Amino acid sequence: MASDGRKLAITIGDPSGVGPEIILDWARANPDLRRRVEVIAHPQFLETLPSGMSVVPVGPTDFKAVPGSPCEAGARVAFESLETAAAGCLSGRYLAVATAPISKFQMKGVGFDFPGQTEFFAARWGGEPVMAFAGERLLLSLVTWHEPLKSVPLSVSADKIERAVRAACTLARKIKKAEFPRIAVCGLNPHAGENGILGEEESLVINPALEALRSEKYPNLSEALPPDTVFSRTLNGEFDCIVSMYHDQGLAPLKALEFDRAVNVSMNLKFIRTSPDHGTGFQIAGKSLASARSFSEAVNLAFMLA
Repeated sequence: MASDGRKLAITIGDPSGVGPEIILDWARANPDLRRRVEVIAHPQFLETLPSGMSVVPVGPTDFKAVPGSPCEAGARVAFESLETAAAGCLSGRYLAVATAPISKFQMKGVGFDFPGQTEFFAARWGGEPVMAFAGERLLLSLVTWHEPLKSVPLSVSADKIERAVRAACTLARKIKKAEFPRIAVCGLNPHAGENGILGEEESLVINPALEALRSEKYPNLSEALPPDTVFSRTLNGEFDCIVSMYHDQGLAPLKALEFDRAVNVSMNLKFIRTSPDHGTGFQIAGKSLASARSFSEAVNLAFMLA
């Protein structure tokens, strides 16, 4: 528990996914830390948790989730869990939130009109969010994320770049203790535009924004770099963290290297929200195949950042 009495909220995610089992595995493995959290879920699942844990039931008392078979009732439980956690932070009950994975498709059917959980918490708490990730080997923030690829070039702006740079810097300072982090920024186009031959976004938008930020407060901020070498250079120790222009540019290499280890962090909001870097895993739910490692790291990082 925080020194002021607040706990970390844990939301169930889709009850038919791997969320319940990774939360349960984590709780069993962390008897000391579990006293500092409160789990928000349907009663059927809460009854399986170790005795003495702080819990908040949501949804119908007779709801029973079937692993691997998502349904509308389960999506409503997931939605109510998120609403309870978001409101609890605003009321002072919680210091941060760690979320299990949801199904965006299922959630849309029950009125969840957001591209993902990042946008949901931004709507409830206010602020312009940044999606970021922390792994054992890579720290990453995104300029854009849940947008169609065809929309990305017009979505990249100086304001979004500044927020992503700030988020990457914050992660590197908190986790790597780097006072002035070395921040690598991916270009949008192949070879970072090749001096305009392969695209002009770097020269017209990205590099001017980076130059202004470098002169203000980020002395070790790169210019737009060829994206295909940024991750290798970072792994070899040249940089402390990375800023990517769009979702798959950053997430494809991150998940290839750190799947089940990296943590998704919603930054630049009033409260911290973290989650594992994987999805609902309906295909393996209930089969004792899911790893709780990323969720465990999500809980640890939420406490660290909050």
